[in-house]
Amino acid sequence: MADPWLTIVGCGEDGLDGLSDASRKALADAETVFGGERHLALAGITGRGHPWPVPFATSGVLACRGRPTVVLASGDPFWFGVGSTLTEQLNDDEWIAYPAPSTFSRAAARLGWRLESVVCLGLHAAPFERLVPHLALDARIICLVRDGKAAGLLAEWLTMRGWGESKLWNLVALGGPRESITQHRADDYTADPGERLVAVALELSGSDGLPRSSGLPDALFVHDGQITKRPIRALALSALAPRLGERLWDIGAGSGSIAVEWALCGGSAIAIETRERRAANIRANAAAFGLTHRIRVVEGTAPDILSGLETPQAVFMGGGLDAAMFDAIWSLVPPRTRLVAHAVTLETEALLADLQQRHGGELMRIEIAHAASLGRYRSWDAVRPIVQWSGFR
Repeated sequence: MADPWLTIVGCGEDGLDGLSDASRKALADAETVFGGERHLALAGITGRGHPWPVPFATSGVLACRGRPTVVLASGDPFWFGVGSTLTEQLNDDEWIAYPAPSTFSRAAARLGWRLESVVCLGLHAAPFERLVPHLALDARIICLVRDGKAAGLLAEWLTMRGWGESKLWNLVALGGPRESITQHRADDYTADPGERLVAVALELSGSDGLPRSSGLPDALFVHDGQITKRPIRALALSALAPRLGERLWDIGAGSGSIAVEWALCGGSAIAIETRERRAANIRANAAAFGLTHRIRVVEGTAPDILSGLETPQAVFMGGGLDAAMFDAIWSLVPPRTRLVAHAVTLETEALLADLQQRHGGELMRIEIAHAASLGRYRSWDAVRPIVQWSGFR
């Protein structure tokens, strides 16, 4: 490695005592040291120290390019830290990093937990709903939160959702002289709003989490009746075959239920919807499932709105499909894109039959009936049949 001008140093509550020789040397040689006021104080940096600006920005660090500079960060700078924010703007030979144990590592070490089986989340500036996909009986979660007040709000949030029996550990200033660890029940936790450097560890108990299978209950979604119903949604997700990190276009998204279940599988989705009220429902559903960072709602009419969007790996066309729209979508998406379309009208059904003739793929007719009362007896109440075409670009 060439001589880098920037050194990113992870610093714990033990300050200089916890730093490696290489980290201390970088600090001694640096013309300028950036970091939070707490980290600068822990490292004994005075005249050369520059606290991070508010709002946060890395421009001051980049302005020091070519001169010996240190950034002090908390614990492991590349785990919910500033590390990648900086290195994404630099060449590989411009920087070197010396991480310290992260708060997650310290918490797991104090509690005796296998860190590889623990969910680790940063909730400093994220809603508590980010926890929703991870809530499950006996699950262990470590959360970084802003302060003691936020820890109390988190306990209230869990209790309101049926997880009040969960064990909750309040972990303060881990690794330093002020370290404090206390155990509570979530529904019996009284926060100290003045606490800083707080992490919360959870061992969940008391409720049911989300099923891991496709086809979540319709009642979990806000909708106006325009929703891909549970069994049909499960078949649509099976055909779409979501994979980690992939992007979906959900065209005519309605309630956004397809986009939500896709994002729960680890991908991202762009939900396209023409009606303002339905777009609001999609946003509400994304928020309720903690997926606002994975689902983007675009209001407009397809295909006109599609040309400026990031390219997808899969497209779902749930309603309003015609030949012109399909041809436009076909021209915009790259080869090997997975395409799934549903039809409820004879006209769209004919279009899907033609698509299979031209492009291959699978054509399937789905007929479902539910048991319902018929006088003193029961009978089958059939729902409108759905035709599904699935194929590749």
